[in-house]
Amino acid sequence: MDMRTLPRLLLGSLLLRPYVYAFLVLHLAGASALLGWSRTLAFTLITWGVAFLAEASSIRTGFPFGWYYYIPTTADRELWIAGVPFFDSLSFPFLLVSSYGLAWLLLSEKAARGPEAGEGGWPRPARLMHLAVATFLFVLADVVIDPVALRGDRWFLGQIYGYPEPGVYFGVPLANFLGWGVVGAVATALYHAWEGRQPPLRAVGFQGCALLCPGLYFIVLAFNLTVTFVLGEWWLGVCGLMLSLLVVAWMVRARTGPGAVLARPQGEGVS
Repeated sequence: MDMRTLPRLLLGSLLLRPYVYAFLVLHLAGASALLGWSRTLAFTLITWGVAFLAEASSIRTGFPFGWYYYIPTTADRELWIAGVPFFDSLSFPFLLVSSYGLAWLLLSEKAARGPEAGEGGWPRPARLMHLAVATFLFVLADVVIDPVALRGDRWFLGQIYGYPEPGVYFGVPLANFLGWGVVGAVATALYHAWEGRQPPLRAVGFQGCALLCPGLYFIVLAFNLTVTFVLGEWWLGVCGLMLSLLVVAWMVRARTGPGAVLARPQGEGVS
């Protein structure tokens, strides 16, 4: 890539995909309020790196997402790196970090009664459970997002990719969802490994801007469900809506059930 064209292609990415960068801004605002800037930047860069390598690998080897291909119709108008559109790999960090924040919110009731409970702030879940639930939510988000993205030629996303063979879930192969699980688990595990060598996290409550971290998960789902129904994909929309409502019900249960952690003052928590 000619470095002289980089500013033009970055500007093109912003103009073509303003909604992606709007989500990224919300992610940075919410995650930094919850985790602090150093952790937010580390998590973002780790996830982007893992996602980019996974996408570059899959279009060449089929691992970990299975075989698919990108259609470079906008390669001269927005930034592409090694055959991967930059905006696409950039979507993974805000989806995973919002899944991580939501998993923390959902698991805080159990953490409040476990060995990881700290004084002040919201207790941190056990890392293995946090990784598992964050990865599950991350994959669940893609179950809603990927089928409507595959229909990008019918809305302003554009047709940017496809599969050699139509998959069983509204055209998406199951291997794609397994690949998202691999990316989510690997990126979260690498972040945990990095975070374990950092000073203790100053715990905060899920209030103010910190609510944007888990809240972004539902904003992204709502955006994609809206597009789905506008396209008239009713069965796909109903499936996505039911999955989303299960997460909403889980959150309501976690926040209102017995032993729910409703509010805690700021203070020093665990790492």
